[in-house]
Amino acid sequence: MPRPPFRLRQLDHVVLRALDPAALEDFYCRVLGCTVERRQEAIGLVQLRAGASLIDLVGIDSRLGRLGGAAPGTEGHNVDHICLAVEGYDEPAIRAHLEAHGVRIGEAGSRYGAEGEGPSLYLYDPQGNMIELKGPPAA
Repeated sequence: MPRPPFRLRQLDHVVLRALDPAALEDFYCRVLGCTVERRQEAIGLVQLRAGASLIDLVGIDSRLGRLGGAAPGTEGHNVDHICLAVEGYDEPAIRAHLEAHGVRIGEAGSRYGAEGEGPSLYLYDPQGNMIELKGPPAA
């Protein structure tokens, strides 16, 4: 089978369809440290900088959001989870920060990711999307 004429480098961006884009923007910026990179109000898109990648938020009632069909809900989400690699992984400090913001926290554990096996912690954004904060691989 022929190989593709390109080589994949990294994830460029993830797009989340949002019931409440303002609440998700606040969460990703205030709690996780993203910054607003660009707004495209005409189509209902906000692009947030997350390190070398972007997290795009699309309001489900916006021009772009209506193209995606039904809204995510308690019975189904747009994605299983998003994994964000973090520097300075200190689980007690991360937990304290998340708890101070009233964030629902999931399970911690050692999980395999793009850089190898290492510590991680699951949490949930205001819409119920699961986020994994992934520390560096174990030495």
